[in-house]
Amino acid sequence: MRAVIQRVLSASVRVDDEVVGSIDSPGLLVYLGVTHGDGPDEVAWTARKIWDLRLLREEQSASDVGAPVLVVSQFTLYGDARKGRRPTWQAAAPGSVSEPAYDAVCEELERLGAHVERGRFGADMRVESVNDGPITLVLDTPASPVEQ
Repeated sequence: MRAVIQRVLSASVRVDDEVVGSIDSPGLLVYLGVTHGDGPDEVAWTARKIWDLRLLREEQSASDVGAPVLVVSQFTLYGDARKGRRPTWQAAAPGSVSEPAYDAVCEELERLGAHVERGRFGADMRVESVNDGPITLVLDTPASPVEQ
């Protein structure tokens, strides 16, 4: 599982001129990609890491201050453009695998106490954000995720 996490002052997602998810206070915007073989261990590790990373002002985590999290599915995080001019998406899991994993990460974040807003899986989305810092971090699950 791969997540790109940005510290934001605000962020929103639109689908067909409708706001489907937004946060209007300092928090995290998370782009989430799922690869083949991602399962419950990767879901739990990723959600816990997002919630506990000290990326907010004064080295606080979202869990420390109850900051909101906007999670947007993004299969292109597993794009491979090392050869040629056209990326391949072979490392991205199909929707039948990635949608349940995406939902599970959001649900696990909520279970941990996060206020979670979401994009719409598989939709053509317009994401707007006001980055803070800017702080952007790429997070990959380890080969064998362990609870931290």
